[in-house]
Amino acid sequence: QVQLVESGGGLVQAGGSLRLSCAASGRTFRDYAMGWFRQTPGKEREFVAVDRKSDDSTYYAASVKGRFTLSRDNAKNTVYLQMNSLKPEDTAVYYCAASTYWGTPQKLAEYSYWGQGTQVTVSS
Repeated sequence: QVQLVESGGGLVQAGGSLRLSCAASGRTFRDYAMGWFRQTPGKEREFVAVDRKSDDSTYYAASVKGRFTLSRDNAKNTVYLQMNSLKPEDTAVYYCAASTYWGTPQKLAEYSYWGQGTQVTVSS
């Protein structure tokens, strides 16, 4: 079992920045690829970024590439999502998730554990 707890969400103006954190407890943090997803009301949860288990490289959705940065601190069992140049369309509940997949997990079913989510609201 892995427990994930997100924090760092809030209200920010367009063009601003936020850093989300996801603290993990339970099984060995290093065993998992860590991803971020987001969801708005009435829409499916969508992939944002992942830290690949295979080579520890990161992969981003096209909509956030160049603005968001995923990083992880294995010593603290924490993964971060630095979000810069935020846009109103980035408004969503953001979730972190843990996957045992070796490749580039982007689908919901490829993740075994989920956090409770943190709200990010970007005003125009």
